[in-house]
Amino acid sequence: MTLPDMNQVCEQLAQQLKSYLSDRNISAPVMVGIRTGGVWVAEHLHKRLELTDPLGSVDISFYRDDFTRSGLHPQAASSDLPDSIEGRDVILVDDVIMSGRTVRAAMNELFDYGRPASVTLVALVDIGRRELPLQPDLCGLVLDLEPGQLVKLSGPDPLELTLL
Repeated sequence: MTLPDMNQVCEQLAQQLKSYLSDRNISAPVMVGIRTGGVWVAEHLHKRLELTDPLGSVDISFYRDDFTRSGLHPQAASSDLPDSIEGRDVILVDDVIMSGRTVRAAMNELFDYGRPASVTLVALVDIGRRELPLQPDLCGLVLDLEPGQLVKLSGPDPLELTLL
């Protein structure tokens, strides 16, 4: 399977997001990337959309539902969000959405910072093996992988997707 250039996918995703925000009259969203790959994708989108608020990031290490079994990831870092997202429109960006568990953990953390007016979920890649009923509002690429096959995003510049 030949994968498209991820910079082109980000460009198309940015255009979709711009239209999506315009259609919903969202003019000053806060963009938040899920560490690590989601932050890389969010950086690309943030630049293309020329958003004025700083880019935020969440590290979901403490919010994972398998935390008690797997422990703390050795590269856990603190989240970097505005003091409050209360009443704000949030764009939550992930690199690859699969089971939905990462997104659930990120939303739990977001709500610790306040109750947003809305959350728009954007994913670079959707491989659709959901365990939770969470779907991206916008997605750059949908992949139908073979059983056991995974994808890996490397970056941040350039963004490259590899099938494993």
